[in-house]
Amino acid sequence: MSDDDDQTKKDFDEAVNMTASELKRWLDTDESKSVGQKKNGGESTGHESGRHIVRILEKKKADLTDDDYAHMRKVVGYVKRHSAQKPDGDITDTDWRYSLMNWGSDPKK
Repeated sequence: MSDDDDQTKKDFDEAVNMTASELKRWLDTDESKSVGQKKNGGESTGHESGRHIVRILEKKKADLTDDDYAHMRKVVGYVKRHSAQKPDGDITDTDWRYSLMNWGSDPKK
């Protein structure tokens, strides 16, 4: 494993604050499925990402693939960009929070 992969894993672990089981439960909700950009009316990009994040979280570090590390970098970038767009007021029931949660990051934690 390279130093870059080590940093990617560290950044991912900081960005993703939901466990695999929390994220699985979340992805099954109507709220989770209601947000995000959908390709041809199908699954949203964030929802698909969430399923990949669950697979990453369930793996041992030694079993992570190059594709996993690429996705981890994508997750870190999304969480940083989206977090910077925090709306004013209570965020509990907002599309903004739901989108972040699809990517494994609950801003209320």
